Amino acid sequence: MNQIPMTLRGAERLREELNELKTVKRPRIIASIAEAREHGDLKENAEYHAAREEQGFCEGRIQEIEAKLSNAQVIDVTQMPKTGRVIFGATVTVLNIDTDEEATYRIVGDDEADFKQNLISVNSPMARGLVGKEADDVAIIKTPGGDVEYEILKVEYL
Repeated sequence: MNQIPMTLRGAERLREELNELKTVKRPRIIASIAEAREHGDLKENAEYHAAREEQGFCEGRIQEIEAKLSNAQVIDVTQMPKTGRVIFGATVTVLNIDTDEEATYRIVGDDEADFKQNLISVNSPMARGLVGKEADDVAIIKTPGGDVEYEILKVEYL
């Protein structure tokens, strides 16, 4: 399988979620199933079927997280050489040349991406247009509304 790029924070969040699923949610679901079994006839027991369905989702998520972590290429951007170039994990401050709006984005793995928190996926058009550039470079990002020019103001490795 291919390596999945992930920041140190992203890997830690996945480990926390995995721990939560295994130590809190899984035992709670098992207890719910045991309690529902005590109610008798399993064919028409809605609580039992709901708990079994929840168990399926939980086990699926556990397997998904374990697979991602086993294939993760964890990148600690603070340990990378400070070249001034935009790389995976870098925090980039850009200026939209057309609207004069300034924004700061962090380039992260697909699982960590959350545009509302200014975390953009390394596979997004925005990140692909920024990677490899340096401060004062202009990146042209292809969007559905047309090309947008961004000037890179600052590149940080936080």
